[in-house]
Amino acid sequence: MKLWLIRHAAVALPDGLCYGITDAPARAEATVAAAQAAAAALPRFVPLWVSGLTRAQQLAAVLQRERPDLGAARVDTRLNEMDFGRWEMQPWAAVPRAAFDDWMADFALHRFGGEECTQQVIDRVASLVLELHGAGIREAAWVTHAGVIRAASYLKAHGPRRIGSASEWPREAPAQGELQVIEF
Repeated sequence: MKLWLIRHAAVALPDGLCYGITDAPARAEATVAAAQAAAAALPRFVPLWVSGLTRAQQLAAVLQRERPDLGAARVDTRLNEMDFGRWEMQPWAAVPRAAFDDWMADFALHRFGGEECTQQVIDRVASLVLELHGAGIREAAWVTHAGVIRAASYLKAHGPRRIGSASEWPREAPAQGELQVIEF
């Protein structure tokens, strides 16, 4: 299966904030530019899925106007960004070093911010990949977030096993508004 993973455009928030599951909108001009770039890259009639968060849905809506052949986007909350709990909308610089240390000590299961752990993100992304594969879908586009794209990259490299440590987590993700292709 081939996944066209499109990261939402730049958000309309100050730089340096942790905004995972926060439903922050994207900047309009950045969204249009990202949609135009994705429209030029995507194959015809590829089915489209989108996160439940506004910033991703904005991009999917503009993309559909650019490329009506893609059809209606299917909203799937498994494509939402990680929930950082109490660290949501806090400056990353204000998160105590001990919070990061705790997360790195148990990268798979520690709930950074108290809500969701890395393994939960991996598992929900894996469930969607398996569902699409089981339905015979050979190619799909997802409008989503950096954490989900990293989880898909992790699954490509390691399969659906439990992540052993932060060293296995992909460091790179596309910049906001950019696309990455992964083949399983």
